[in-house]
Amino acid sequence: MAVVQAYILIQTEVGRAALAAATIAEISGVASSEEVSGPYDVIVRVEATDAGHLTNDVVPAIQKVAGITRTLTCPVVNATH
Repeated sequence: MAVVQAYILIQTEVGRAALAAATIAEISGVASSEEVSGPYDVIVRVEATDAGHLTNDVVPAIQKVAGITRTLTCPVVNATH
């Protein structure tokens, strides 16, 4: 069961969003990865076992994907379902 959830907003090099989103979708801990329009190119929802797993494993794996220029991680503080 995931304890920490976050949204990661990603900017990519021009023309790299679709490939980045597809590559990110294969990373462990990624629940969804979608190409979007607007100031960000990809929005990712992640589920990590704890904050350390999020910051030490999942986010760095995403940041290593080719074509990514900037990420902004937004941890969920109060999920309502």
